Amino acid sequence: MKLYRNLTEAVTDALRQIFVDNRYADKVIEKILKQNPKWGARDRRFIAETTYDIVRWYRLFREVTQAEPDDFWTLVGTWVLWKNQELPAWPEFYGLGERQFRAALRRVHHPAVLESVPDWLFQAGERELGRRWAFELHALNQPARVVLRVNTLKVRREQLQHHLDADEGIATEAPADFPDALLLAERQNIFTRQAFRDGLFEVQDAGSQLIAPFLGVKPGMRVVDACAGGGGKTLHLAALMANKGRIISMDTEAWKLDELKKRARRAGAANIETRLIDSTKVIKRMEKTADRLLLDVPCSGLGVLRRNPDAKWKLSDESLDHVRRTQHDILDTYPAMLKPGGCFVYATCSILPSENEQQVLAFLQNHPDFELLAEHHQWPSDGFDGFYMARLLRKA
Repeated sequence: MKLYRNLTEAVTDALRQIFVDNRYADKVIEKILKQNPKWGARDRRFIAETTYDIVRWYRLFREVTQAEPDDFWTLVGTWVLWKNQELPAWPEFYGLGERQFRAALRRVHHPAVLESVPDWLFQAGERELGRRWAFELHALNQPARVVLRVNTLKVRREQLQHHLDADEGIATEAPADFPDALLLAERQNIFTRQAFRDGLFEVQDAGSQLIAPFLGVKPGMRVVDACAGGGGKTLHLAALMANKGRIISMDTEAWKLDELKKRARRAGAANIETRLIDSTKVIKRMEKTADRLLLDVPCSGLGVLRRNPDAKWKLSDESLDHVRRTQHDILDTYPAMLKPGGCFVYATCSILPSENEQQVLAFLQNHPDFELLAEHHQWPSDGFDGFYMARLLRKA
């Protein structure tokens, strides 16, 4: 691997924006790549993967080099040594060496440093998950695979797999336990492909693809996706319902609903209506109108750290408490939209019980007209992102 100065400077710029300006890593990388359209696929992949690697191992790299928080050149040099590559003779890398790096690495024993997370987060995970935490945390430090969800409104999985292989040179795997998923054999920018522009697939982790089917929708139902965001699960619901019935996708952010509309047009999803939640009256007006309700609530995102490693540096005890209060408030009010005899799913992309089963238990204690039908944990150690989902029935 040869290091090029202009690409390395792009990485240090990205790290500065993430750690100093407190911007989200995916948005930072997207902006930098857009500003340099002449870079080839290999250059773009180097910038994205190197930045994410350093963000993921930020604490460990700083520990073994004693680098200052904003000494991003030293962090890049550490990453080069981490990859068993030779450092170029650049003045920014003066003082770094393979022998010193390996010796310092051997002296690190604290698991929070080895797995590169803040102490408070390591302690919170250990407190809530016990011995399982170390196992899951290690899995969360493995890079995420790119997973496609086949849009069955337009194409069958085997058709898309053949098309991608034969016409676009993209090799994929079809996992047996995820009927709409295709795994890319090699990471690449899939959004430039004609098949994406034609709406034949969405990028959606396999674990996330379990949530919409868990709701048990059928064509013709009235379904509410009350925390729709950009609409990935809304689009999955539309496919499961074969465009029949009605899906009302709701969110507190108008720009997210605008993005959902664009994605729905590309996907050919015609049974979706969007509604902005700009007051409590929106929820009250829909009381007892839904056959199914999806509550994919805001959460810490700890189940998707392999995909968003910068989240662990932005979270805090206080932000986690705020998230739990938000989850409680949504559970306390939004299920009123469900008809008696209808079901709702409470879902998060977290693995902490305090955001998951403990929230459901508290809800059931306060709402005796509901009962728990089923719940499922998708753990990061299973190979994909971590999710929790619970299906509850409103008694008739």
